[in-house]
Amino acid sequence: MGHTVTLLVPTMNEIEGMRAIMPKIEKGWVDQILVVDGQSTDGTIEYAREQGYDVIVQQKKGIRHAYHEAFPHVKGDIVITFSPDGNSIPELIPELVKKVRDEGFDMVIASRYAKGAKSDDDDWLTGFGNWLFTTTINVLHGARYTDAMVIYRAYWTRLYFELGLDREDAYCTEKLLGTVIGVEPLLSVRAAKRKLKLGEIPGDEPARVGGERKLQVFRWGGAYMLQVLREVYYWR
Repeated sequence: MGHTVTLLVPTMNEIEGMRAIMPKIEKGWVDQILVVDGQSTDGTIEYAREQGYDVIVQQKKGIRHAYHEAFPHVKGDIVITFSPDGNSIPELIPELVKKVRDEGFDMVIASRYAKGAKSDDDDWLTGFGNWLFTTTINVLHGARYTDAMVIYRAYWTRLYFELGLDREDAYCTEKLLGTVIGVEPLLSVRAAKRKLKLGEIPGDEPARVGGERKLQVFRWGGAYMLQVLREVYYWR
């Protein structure tokens, strides 16, 4: 029997993007669409339920808590984390699935910086930050990523727990900066340290559709960098 796939879609007031992007996802590409919503007030929750998606309204604020609350409800053997604001191109879903399910990769990233791809959402600061973090992760943790930070990727669902991404102590650097960070950089680090089979495909990042950019550039950046440095000594 083939492995099943869950598309995990974090949302927070993304009604414009949801209406524009989600209809492009064809039936048969995935087995479950799971929306985890950060208490939207613009109709995102209602829209997702009308489409028949599984919906969780998260109780604690922050993208990491969205994952923590959603992953126990992920039914697929493989999870694809997906941004519905236009940054993630739906048509890449089958290729991501194929590389994990059929080609034996543990994680595959839709890289904005792989040859043949580009980001239309970057400015000079986020572009430099993504390069800096990816380079640091590669040097310190023996990886060969071109894009260690992006949300759009597919991996075996069990890795979320096996790599300790559900553990509060993995994110202790948040407290120093007064923020809540995401899981992707730590996932990239620990997958590399475990020497998993990692791959990338080129994946353009179009400009976002509607909504507001939620980046906390300096606080997130500081917390991520401290986390990446801490991992050199902490997690084995």
